[in-house]
Amino acid sequence: DAVHALLPRRLWAAVDGGLGAWLALMLPVATLLAGVCALLYQQELRALGDAGGGSAGGLRQSCISVFAMLLLASGIVGWWAVLTRQSRRVAQEESNRQTQALGEQTVRLSQEIASHRQTDAELQRAKAAADAANQAKSRYISTLSHELRTPLNSVIGYAQLLDDDPALPAHRRQAVSVIRRGGEHLLSLIEGTLDLARIESGKVSLAVTTMHFREAIDQLADLFELQAGAKGLRFRREFDTALPQYVRADERRLRQILINVIGNAVKFTERGSVTLRIRHEREMAYFEIEDTGPGIAETDLERIFEPFARGTARGSLVGGGAPESGGTGLGLTIAKMLTDLMGGEMTVHSTPGAGTRFRIVLFLAEQRAGASVAAPTARRRTGYLGARRRVLVVDNEEVDRELLRQLLEPTGFRVEQAASGEAALEHLRAHQADELPDAILMDLAMPGIDGWETIRRLRAEGLSAAPVAIVSANAFDRRLDNDVGIRADDYVLKPVRGEELLEWLGRALALQWSDEPEPVPTAPATEPVAATADAARPSASLPAPTSLQALAEQVRVGYPRGIHRWLDHIDATEPACAEFTQRLRALACRFQLDAMAVDIAQALRTREASHG
Repeated sequence: DAVHALLPRRLWAAVDGGLGAWLALMLPVATLLAGVCALLYQQELRALGDAGGGSAGGLRQSCISVFAMLLLASGIVGWWAVLTRQSRRVAQEESNRQTQALGEQTVRLSQEIASHRQTDAELQRAKAAADAANQAKSRYISTLSHELRTPLNSVIGYAQLLDDDPALPAHRRQAVSVIRRGGEHLLSLIEGTLDLARIESGKVSLAVTTMHFREAIDQLADLFELQAGAKGLRFRREFDTALPQYVRADERRLRQILINVIGNAVKFTERGSVTLRIRHEREMAYFEIEDTGPGIAETDLERIFEPFARGTARGSLVGGGAPESGGTGLGLTIAKMLTDLMGGEMTVHSTPGAGTRFRIVLFLAEQRAGASVAAPTARRRTGYLGARRRVLVVDNEEVDRELLRQLLEPTGFRVEQAASGEAALEHLRAHQADELPDAILMDLAMPGIDGWETIRRLRAEGLSAAPVAIVSANAFDRRLDNDVGIRADDYVLKPVRGEELLEWLGRALALQWSDEPEPVPTAPATEPVAATADAARPSASLPAPTSLQALAEQVRVGYPRGIHRWLDHIDATEPACAEFTQRLRALACRFQLDAMAVDIAQALRTREASHG
């Protein structure tokens, strides 16, 4: 600052630079050197005295030379020192800048880390909220399933019993059939929603068995060929000639996937054709379902597999449900989820106005040597051989207990009832010296102790070793890891199918059933006449073979809505077959699918014989 005060402003930069620093350094050094050299000169000059008068000039010249050399060396050393100082200062300034920048970057990084932590915490909270919402949804669906199935059990069950009443007038029987069909339709909607919830919660497992692949796809193609023909569409099959006869697959789930996808194609195509392509190579099955329908907009393709994305009149989106019905918008969602569950892939390509193509790829290993599929045998159980068996029904709903009693007593069972878990335990304690039940049908949701705790207590106290079946409207409460020995096949879901319940009792008690060779829809008193009805009926009063085959496929799949839809179709197109369809409706309302299969097979044989 003192130098700045002595010099003009224009020289400050030079002074602050390296030259100014060097001059400032060299000025005292030069002064010091000059003083030293002058002092040495004076001393040497005095030492020479008068005798050195001639040498004084040489001495002065030597001192000046030494001064110049020392000044030059000092200048070089001084310049090096100045440069070193400047380099150190520049390095320090750069280090300070880098340190400051690093500090600022560290602050920013810390802020970003804090922001990421906050975002992660928010995501975790959102995930926890979504998980809680998903669990709440599953609980809600589980509760809703139970609450809907309980009254449906009564509606469908008593409709079945009314249909069995020989005193019921014909016009009332038709009304009962309408009630039954309405209940079945509602049940199918519930099943679709439950399927979605089961898959989302991971409670769906695959039952992989050997299936007759070629026969199954031919039957499905026959079914949809008729449905497409009814709409004036062409149904084209393009099957690889090398398709295997048998594969390992979950037949029910595979059928469900194909029925949902092909059904949507037929449903939303108003003109043109629907094509089903299938090939199988290297254990992989490739399915393509292509239609000439209105197509799907590009913006809607991402939503097509979302739940409840229902179709519109123009087909901008496709929804679930069977052909010719509005459905719930779950068909494609469930098909996609089942495809993923089976380890496969489902993709869709569509051009608005030109049609849609679905492609499904599944691993279906070919079953070669020793492959066989046993055909189900039709049987209608009217009783069993041996002593009369006791069955204890434990259910807090009186109508459900009474329904099971009326289902079982005509077959020869003695039914005892308990309205709660405590009542069941008291009943067993009171009859220890008497005859104990041979089997127990246990509801789960009961006041007081529930079904699981009741089973634990009766086992722990040794009150009964009888086999126990869970008869519940809760489709979710299948605790296969339970501690009371209940297996997967010990569950009977409400609404109760009589044949399913008798099947379980037959397995659990090793019963030998007394069966009738041919089923009938009415009371036992009329059975001999009805058993030969198809044989005596003219073929003109039987449906066309194509309709019979389509109906047989629906029975084989066990699809109630499809069965009733085809019966309605036959009633509308072949009125002369009203007696046949009425009898099959009665069997369908009682879920006697095996009996229906026998009737349809007999009708087909009669048709073939009449055209032979």
